[in-house]
Amino acid sequence: MKYGESTFDVLYLLFAIISGVVILVKAKDRAGRLMGFAALILGCGDAFHLVPRVLNYFSDADYTAALGIGKLVTSVTMTFFYVLLYYVWLAYFRKTANKGVTAAVWALAAVRVALCAFPQNGWLENSSDLTWGIIRNVPFVILGALICFLYFRSRNESRRFKPVWAYILLSFAFYIPVTVGAGFVPMLGMLMLPKTVCYILMILTFLFAVIKDRSKGEENERTE
Repeated sequence: MKYGESTFDVLYLLFAIISGVVILVKAKDRAGRLMGFAALILGCGDAFHLVPRVLNYFSDADYTAALGIGKLVTSVTMTFFYVLLYYVWLAYFRKTANKGVTAAVWALAAVRVALCAFPQNGWLENSSDLTWGIIRNVPFVILGALICFLYFRSRNESRRFKPVWAYILLSFAFYIPVTVGAGFVPMLGMLMLPKTVCYILMILTFLFAVIKDRSKGEENERTE
């Protein structure tokens, strides 16, 4: 299992980071640049957790603290990934920002990051404490639900972005059982693989939106 999972993790990180750079280079507008930054923050943030995880498989060194700190960094960067998804939605679909929604997005992100900073999370011990695992993820799940709803509401405005709401929904469907039960049932951790596939599909959507659609001179692939 360690070879298969490690190969998958390394390929995913390379794909996310390289895709982010390519999107930024090819981007011709704000929406494209936001997609590039989103892909980069996703890949670079996940690297803090996945690199120690891969090394842990092939080394006898103690990576407990590195894995815990990696989870902390990933928790923070993943939160800002969803904030960026909100701004991608605004820019790509040319929406006018609603002050209430924007405030909610930033408030939920701030609460999530603040909760992650509490020492009770036990990051240095790579703790799997159920209580704090739930507490810190409550605002994150609400944030994800809000972003999912926005993309769902706009699903018929773009063929390219139509399935993005489903990728978000499925990513949380795979993530929540890991948060709640992986400390007791380690095999639940395997659900992080299909969760990662959902993020790969999002990045592919960004790539095609910037490279394929924009190369045809289409400012947006809206359906009439």
